[in-house]
Amino acid sequence: QVQLVESGGGLVQAGGSLRLSCAASGRAVSRYAMGWFRQAPGKEREFVAAITRSAGTTYYADSVKGRFTVSKNNAKDTVYLEMNNLQPEDTAIYYCAAAYSSMAVTSNEGYDYWGQGTQVTVSS
Repeated sequence: QVQLVESGGGLVQAGGSLRLSCAASGRAVSRYAMGWFRQAPGKEREFVAAITRSAGTTYYADSVKGRFTVSKNNAKDTVYLEMNNLQPEDTAIYYCAAAYSSMAVTSNEGYDYWGQGTQVTVSS
């Protein structure tokens, strides 16, 4: 079983940048496909980005494509989400997740483990 801890959230002005980190413990992150999801107040949790076990393939929601970048450092057991040109609509709690399989990495149901989340707030 893997434990996931997100960090790096905070308050930023529109157009700014943040880098989220997700540190894994208990099991090597190289065993998992990793994803980032977010949940805004009053909305369902939605897919943001994902990366396969080998880090060979990445996936992005259309709303963040070109602005966000997901990466993985297997040696550090850490996954990152680089977020640029942030907008108020990006305000949400951001969650890191791990999946044994890469078959459904854009779906909430495709993941086996979840972190507690980190708050990202973008002011206009």
